[in-house]
Amino acid sequence: MNSLLFFFLENMALIIALMYLALKVKELLVLELKKPSYLLGLSALFISFLTFSVMYNPFNYEGMRLDLREVPLFFVSYVGGWQYGLLSAIIPAMYRAFMGGPTAVIGIFQAILLPVIIGAFFHRKHPKTDIFFPLIDFKRMLIGFLVFELLKSVWMLLNTPVSVPITIAMFFFAVIAVLAMALILNEENRSFLLRKELEMYSNQDSLTRLPNIRFFKNKVEDLLSENTPMLISMIDVDYFKVYNDTHGHQKGDSVLRTLGQLLLESAREEDIVARYGGEEFVICYTNISKPEEVVFLAERFRKKVEDYKFEGEERQPGGRLTVSMGISFSSENKTMEQIIEQADQALYESKRRGKNRVTIYEAS
Repeated sequence: MNSLLFFFLENMALIIALMYLALKVKELLVLELKKPSYLLGLSALFISFLTFSVMYNPFNYEGMRLDLREVPLFFVSYVGGWQYGLLSAIIPAMYRAFMGGPTAVIGIFQAILLPVIIGAFFHRKHPKTDIFFPLIDFKRMLIGFLVFELLKSVWMLLNTPVSVPITIAMFFFAVIAVLAMALILNEENRSFLLRKELEMYSNQDSLTRLPNIRFFKNKVEDLLSENTPMLISMIDVDYFKVYNDTHGHQKGDSVLRTLGQLLLESAREEDIVARYGGEEFVICYTNISKPEEVVFLAERFRKKVEDYKFEGEERQPGGRLTVSMGISFSSENKTMEQIIEQADQALYESKRRGKNRVTIYEAS
């Protein structure tokens, strides 16, 4: 009996150790891989490997191969659903069939397919934002696992020569293993999500929820280091001080939030937008082959602002709230600061020529 307990303790320790290692690797892969399907395949491959590792050196009893293979298969099915479970079960099922024996069919069904079925039945879809970093509902998971263990134990006692003490030992270590996997997953996912949240807030303007200037400059520096052609546009709200003085800072803040949203709506997916500071915004355009293209994009935003009905804008000079824009192109010998400075000069020219217009920087 001591050897049996030690064997299942080894199984449990192996599951926990590999689970922890896999979660550390997952953090790196999520940052590198863009397609969810890749992670789906890699997750299934890892669970297959983990299950195979547990099955490779089983405890042999009366022609039966006993181990805790059901733990990772139930867990992945509960967390990810039936797709993850079935993909993860293919290799273990083939391996068990290859090993043969009088209880091979029973072993495949009750320790490989049944945990997948029960785990998938209790699976609950997570919001898309948490698809790779779900937080486990312990109560629901434990109920599902206890249902599986009850069915499996009754099946084994009725159809195999396994004894009650062995069944109890397997149940005890399996429950500890699945709880440990859930604890590790929750702890690692909470930690990762918290770090991502802190990173987001450190790179986000608190008023407009746009990226802040530090984030913008880091992204632009990366583009420059890759010699990516780009344009930078500086944007300023015309007569914003007048609006603030007339309507108060709260209304002014509301205008800035609206402008940030309009800017996001006007930008393309590859564009980088940010709040520069005060009433100024900045945008970096890439994949532009002709000056006419960037003028079109800038004019689209300028017109969108001009047509938007801001509260109290009728008291602005000209009877509406508008923006002015200045644009500068990158080149091999320009630094980011120089591009921004030239865009700022073009913005000043837009202001000088009457505001509510777009100007492209021209070297004098």
